[in-house]
Amino acid sequence: MALHRFTFRAMAADNEVQLHATDARHAAAAAWAAIDEVLRVERKYSRYREDSVVSRINAAAGGAPVAIDAETSALLDFADACWRESGGAFDATSGVLRRAWRFGERRVPCAAEIEPLVALIGWNRVERDGGLVRLPRAGMELDFGGFGKEYAVDRAAAVLRESGVASALVNLAGDLSVTGPPSDGSAWRIGIRHPRREGHLAATLEVRSGAMATSGDYERYFEVDGVRYCHLLDPRSGRPVPGMRSVTVLAETCLVAGAATTISLLRPEREGLKWLRALGAPFLAVRSDGTLVDRTELLARA
Repeated sequence: MALHRFTFRAMAADNEVQLHATDARHAAAAAWAAIDEVLRVERKYSRYREDSVVSRINAAAGGAPVAIDAETSALLDFADACWRESGGAFDATSGVLRRAWRFGERRVPCAAEIEPLVALIGWNRVERDGGLVRLPRAGMELDFGGFGKEYAVDRAAAVLRESGVASALVNLAGDLSVTGPPSDGSAWRIGIRHPRREGHLAATLEVRSGAMATSGDYERYFEVDGVRYCHLLDPRSGRPVPGMRSVTVLAETCLVAGAATTISLLRPEREGLKWLRALGAPFLAVRSDGTLVDRTELLARA
């Protein structure tokens, strides 16, 4: 049984599907069906597309409610669960902060820029009634950036399973799902990027099934006067959260794994680690001082 690799661009990143199959045609058909599913999710929920569901909801902010389907409603249910579990730190309306925090400019915004945006944030304000959703104030936005990619990973993995693929790896820019071990019974070896040393690994994980997500302060950031400002923004203050350098979580779904990494990183380091331990899922964390903390027997130091 051969290993087949398929690469593609989606969600502004280079991505990959790998699968084991005896038939090359079946492998290609299954892989491209999974890739098409990723592209479908991107078209439907990207805030960069004017015709997406998210853009329609945002364009109607302050006006009439927008009709949504069951898939979108389920994702909003997930956003609500994350908001509650995080004590309001994980907020799907916080994307408006990007208007002040433009990381390519390497400039710390002032309070006068941040405060009006914080006033637009508030998941608890989102109005939902059956198949309708409404943002009550003009300028408010929904942003699925905190879980859209992870949802696409899960959907692609589901398509592969439905296609009869027993062993596959879906990797969207480091967030991934494994449908089963390689044909020889070994594990997929997944490298975890070192948050400070470009081109180096912090660790290698051996994964046979399940999903994994990693997030950290190295994804989008800039430094000013020795202070690192990253994309992990507290919606209550509108400012970056100082804490761990990175967190990797293994879970049944990438959606859950990704939310867990974000929620833990949006807490102070001690609280984040305590929350991860209480969660019970295997994890690997890189503290602010660079030391590793893990709760998984799957870890093999690189």
